[in-house]
Amino acid sequence: MPETPSQTPFEDAPALSTSAAPGRPAARAAKADPNDVSALSFEAALAELDGIVRKLEGGSAKLEEAIADYERGAALRRHCEAKLAEAEQKVQAIVANGAQAGSLRDMA
Repeated sequence: MPETPSQTPFEDAPALSTSAAPGRPAARAAKADPNDVSALSFEAALAELDGIVRKLEGGSAKLEEAIADYERGAALRRHCEAKLAEAEQKVQAIVANGAQAGSLRDMA
């Protein structure tokens, strides 16, 4: 998948206010960002990304839908890369702690 800018077109948009003007009902809270994938597990994000790739490769989607899918796919890819980096750091810490424990045992 080709690289896309990390910034979506909506990141610079002002946030919607939820405070109400006197005498008016409160405005609806802003809808959740559809590209927010932070709650997804690695496996769920990867499965969704795989589905998007298959759909885009099929070429049957309309242009606007394909662009939205591509943006979602880019967000999913970044999320998966971050999850993998986090897992790699954990494994490295475990290995480092194991090596330290092993060297302490050798000294005894």
